[in-house]
Amino acid sequence: MSGGEGVRLLVVRNDATDPPALLGEWWREVGVEIDVVHADEGHDVPTRLPEGYDGLVVLGGAMAAWEDHIAAWLPAERELVRSSVDAGVPVLGVCLGGQVMTLACGGHVERAKVAEIGLIELRLTHEAAHDPLLGTIPEGAPVGQYHIDWMAELPAGAVLLASSADCAHQAYRLGERAWALQFHPEIDAEIMASWIVDDPDPVAEHGYDPDAVVADFRIREPELAETWRPFAHAFADVVRSAAAR
Repeated sequence: MSGGEGVRLLVVRNDATDPPALLGEWWREVGVEIDVVHADEGHDVPTRLPEGYDGLVVLGGAMAAWEDHIAAWLPAERELVRSSVDAGVPVLGVCLGGQVMTLACGGHVERAKVAEIGLIELRLTHEAAHDPLLGTIPEGAPVGQYHIDWMAELPAGAVLLASSADCAHQAYRLGERAWALQFHPEIDAEIMASWIVDDPDPVAEHGYDPDAVVADFRIREPELAETWRPFAHAFADVVRSAAAR
């Protein structure tokens, strides 16, 4: 733990196209510092959270959570997540990061029957109302999605918090301070547009209209910020509370 007035997050980036983006901005608003490990550029991923950090964030990426032959750092990343969850460290896994948490903690990840791309509305469970993070989110809240895999089987003890029409497991909490998300609260329309250009096959294969996807994102960006900024601030509160203990 940092032990100071501020708190610091270690953020693991798996793909150059998926930076902390809006989440990083919103955390800085409330005095949370972030250090980014560029795993995709060959930076070493520790297997234990180093001293001086109060929480862990694992971001998304184009590879699957089990594709160690594509991303050689994934075994270390899974161990980092597992050890952090076991230690009660605040953890947030975003899309691939949530899938990594799922595998690391005993669940199962596989190809999804239906890919989700663009803005998808969430269905919250009863437990979400009492959750420190998802409790800030209204029913039917839109959020960015770009995934062809899904968290098919959750780890033992996981509390399901959200689903969608095509994905039963959109978010869950493990223990008191670890969350796995299938979605992307950090992205804006520009990032979504760049993903479609960078990886157009899922868009074409699953019948999405790329122009419509990006236009919808642009129109609803104010709503997205209003919805997900409090979520980011809530995670900062969890991290700060844990660091103070």
